[in-house]
Amino acid sequence: MLNEEKLKLMTGIAMFEKAEGSRISLVKRYFKTDYISQNLLRSFLGYTLCWILGLALAAFCKMEDILSIVSLTDVMESFTDYAVWYLLGLILYLIITFAVCFRRYNYAARAMKVYVAKLKRLERRYEFQDRAKGQGKEVRKS
Repeated sequence: MLNEEKLKLMTGIAMFEKAEGSRISLVKRYFKTDYISQNLLRSFLGYTLCWILGLALAAFCKMEDILSIVSLTDVMESFTDYAVWYLLGLILYLIITFAVCFRRYNYAARAMKVYVAKLKRLERRYEFQDRAKGQGKEVRKS
């Protein structure tokens, strides 16, 4: 005969795995610092690449203005302005990335704790049933 409580537990665990499985997997694969640093590096590279492409596109659009500026001081002022805006944008983007990854990992860690608690509850149920079966066999033999 099927035990309804165990069946409900197993169904709940399967539904939880289906809903939260992808989030829980990152806790299994990474430490928090590794996960956050990997995403920060990815964000840095992506932001820098987009900045370079945007700067190149802007340079091509304003090529006539750039060629008319022959003075080195004007070029250096433009370069420092762009560098300051790049750094400010990069810092803001990395802070946002850190906050998002930190919250994602913490959410996944909490979900993992719930998942482990459900599995332990199911395991205790199996142990209880095994002990009950073992005691029933001993009573029959006597």
